[in-house]
Amino acid sequence: MDQAEKVRAELGRYEHPLFDFRVEAAAGGVAVTVLLKPEVGAVAHDYRFLVADRELASPHFAWDFQRQLFNYLHDYLVEMFTRTPQTLP
Repeated sequence: MDQAEKVRAELGRYEHPLFDFRVEAAAGGVAVTVLLKPEVGAVAHDYRFLVADRELASPHFAWDFQRQLFNYLHDYLVEMFTRTPQTLP
């Protein structure tokens, strides 16, 4: 199993009503792109993060990947705010 397939298999254990995931090989690891499902109807940028080679080689990959995925989903949701107190004039 190559690294992208390993990440795809791990992501296959997750399902979310708002997000789809795309996996592709990248320099230094595997890139995971988080996309809003079309039926959500909202417009937002895609979010991309890298799973590094050393993370893929870890014997604790599944747990480390879950932590990383949840942290990045949190960051993505925060980036979706269209207005915050910091953006007001």
